[in-house]
Amino acid sequence: MSNATIRPAEAAHFGALAAEWWDPKGSSAMLHRLNPVRLAFIREAIDSHWHGDPRSPKPLAGKRALDVGCGAGLLCEPLARLGAEVTGVDAAKENIEAAREHAAGSGLSIDYRCGDVGTLGLSGFELVCSLEVIEHVADKPAFVSALAAAMEPEGLMVLSTPNRTPQSRVLMVEAAERLGAIPRGTHEWDDFVTSGELRDLLADAGLAMGDPRGISWSPSKGLHLSDSLALNYIVTAQRG
Repeated sequence: MSNATIRPAEAAHFGALAAEWWDPKGSSAMLHRLNPVRLAFIREAIDSHWHGDPRSPKPLAGKRALDVGCGAGLLCEPLARLGAEVTGVDAAKENIEAAREHAAGSGLSIDYRCGDVGTLGLSGFELVCSLEVIEHVADKPAFVSALAAAMEPEGLMVLSTPNRTPQSRVLMVEAAERLGAIPRGTHEWDDFVTSGELRDLLADAGLAMGDPRGISWSPSKGLHLSDSLALNYIVTAQRG
């Protein structure tokens, strides 16, 4: 497979944000608010999949984890702290440079690589994550197939993405970008993937999708896991 999944314009857009990626009040502020919600889901999924102890501080000890579309490492670092041997992949070299610098400053050993996941020859990962990424790739079937190829047969995959709904068009694209909550040009609503479409993409790659959980927002709770898939959702997948 060539670099079929990377859109150069998307890589350039996110690479330009690299310097602010770790600033919770900068252009990636929304990701900083979203990250604890995603991590709560991932932790529950890990404990369920491997029948682990929810009280264990290192549930991923002895396991290899891959984060594709890792940006500057906002998910990779927590996965490393959970005990995993982590590899992060991103299309933007600026993000990888920022990720390496931040990990070094945090005393974490993380293998960061720049490129297309389908061309890097990655395999043998017990956990494969790709959060808020599939809506940005050029060839979604090729991308999901590459994720599946990197995962161990008994492994676990976690994906999250905005849903293609009228609500997400109004709130995530028009309002959020216009008001500055998300950098302009981050999303193309037509590229959002519905849960049914994602289920089919995963099935074509030999994976069974779990029940999706919504990620919603309210004035009282902020971002939180919910039963509503109107804006965004997160799912697990494993070999069927």
